[in-house]
Amino acid sequence: MPSLAAHQSNSFTKLLLIGDAKSGKTGSLVSLVKAGYKLRILDLDNLLNVLKEYILKECPELIGNVEFITLRDNWKSSALGPVIAGKPKAFRAALNLIDEWKSDDGTSLGRPDSWGPECILVVDSLSRLCDAAYDHYEPLVPRGKDGNFDPRAVYGNAQDGIESLLAHLTSDNFRTNVIVIAHVAYQEMPDGTTKGFPQGVGQKLSPKIPQYFSTVILYTHKHDKRTIRTNSTPMIDLANPKPFDMQPDYDISTGLASIFATLRGQSVSVEPTKPAPTTAVKPKSITLRRA
Repeated sequence: MPSLAAHQSNSFTKLLLIGDAKSGKTGSLVSLVKAGYKLRILDLDNLLNVLKEYILKECPELIGNVEFITLRDNWKSSALGPVIAGKPKAFRAALNLIDEWKSDDGTSLGRPDSWGPECILVVDSLSRLCDAAYDHYEPLVPRGKDGNFDPRAVYGNAQDGIESLLAHLTSDNFRTNVIVIAHVAYQEMPDGTTKGFPQGVGQKLSPKIPQYFSTVILYTHKHDKRTIRTNSTPMIDLANPKPFDMQPDYDISTGLASIFATLRGQSVSVEPTKPAPTTAVKPKSITLRRA
């Protein structure tokens, strides 16, 4: 029987990164690129522009270490309003990529669960993945003769699908670092207080999401200063598995690399992100590579 000293806590980092919209979540990944990690991004938001610009400015020689695949269902106009064109595919495609990271041209990077400690699978974002899950399950629920269906069944199926996926990504068998980026959804509690949770499919899933992660951090933006918080607030509960080593706050430009180093018992030295240039960067020949 192994002792607690042999626990696999430092082997791989499974981190939930939450924050309000435009709080700097995606752009802050640059510090991990500068620290030498290879990022494979499951991109559902289609908002990687800022990360590209930071990498081009801070460490253009490392941009080949960032792979991405963008998944979005196509929409079209109709007499009933916008509807998905054809069958929804994004959620199923996401599940397939987590089983094998294979691009449309047939290029494969193998199974994400065996990428190892130098790679990070990034889900950006869980919020849009939950939307894709709902759209995936909605056509599958039984309908009555009038064509109507019970939306509770859709929510239930989508919640189960997302929860099973999170259980897989955070299991010890998934031997790759994982970052899941999520927006904050605020809910009124039975006692009348308001709590913030990761945005899920409906309200029932959101409080369950943090249970799957050993590390939960919060991005804040106050007084023109963006920081990464590791200690809970009165409104949002966080998780810090290294309470005696982790700082309560980190600068957003270097924080993720410092947090990863602390969690894995390593030292790190990452220069802060430089101020944005006054003239536009012209990335003529360098682009993020699609996996």
